[in-house]
Amino acid sequence: MSDPATPEAPDPALPPSLRLLKWLVIVLTLTMIGGVITVVALLVTRMPQALGTPAPSLPEGFALPDGARAQAVTFGEGWIAVVTADDRLLVFGRDGRLRQEVALEP
Repeated sequence: MSDPATPEAPDPALPPSLRLLKWLVIVLTLTMIGGVITVVALLVTRMPQALGTPAPSLPEGFALPDGARAQAVTFGEGWIAVVTADDRLLVFGRDGRLRQEVALEP
């Protein structure tokens, strides 16, 4: 009879189903490590490009018409659009002059 305080040596030969499971876990671990490395590498290589672009800015002398209060602003190439609280879309040129005004349906 064996002493319960001393563990028995594990059987060196695993059954075939456990051997397969062991290799599947190893392959999964390696795949996950490779995936994490790939994601980190993509973030590191793509982020400097995003950080290098300047933030859009409003031109000098840019002013909304009297009584207009901005709710949203978007920038395009050569224009700036402002949605106002009174349901209007104001399109300005890069020089700050009003180009177009569109009434929005509430």
